[in-house]
Amino acid sequence: WNFGSLLGLCLGTQILTGLFLAMHYTSDIATAFSSVAHICRDVNYGWLIRNMHANGASFFFICIYAHIARGLYYGSYLYMETWNIGVVLLLLVMMTAFVGYVLPWGQMSFWGATVITNLLSAIPYVGNELVQWIWGGFSVDNATLT
Repeated sequence: WNFGSLLGLCLGTQILTGLFLAMHYTSDIATAFSSVAHICRDVNYGWLIRNMHANGASFFFICIYAHIARGLYYGSYLYMETWNIGVVLLLLVMMTAFVGYVLPWGQMSFWGATVITNLLSAIPYVGNELVQWIWGGFSVDNATLT
């Protein structure tokens, strides 16, 4: 129960800090890095908001994995309906985290997106076409969000 409360607190913090960061972030290739520098230097407590958002994501997943470990330890997987809902929620959280990691343009996000999505190319017969379909072609020209 306590990890559920921590997950709720983490999620609320992530949503609030993400909204505050989105108010000052620009996703254009030419200005994305300078907008992050602007957030850290010119916005009141911008450095704190950015660090809370970045480290809060890691803490969020630590709480999720601890919650799953507790469920495994106490045999909660025997409650099939509840456990399956938890698995679906875990997959949704991971998909949301991936999208949140890929959308901002700059530094490692493009590299991370290509590495993670190119894992799909290992699927026999349809892998290469699937990667090209996700990316919309062989290359990406601009930021994901404008």
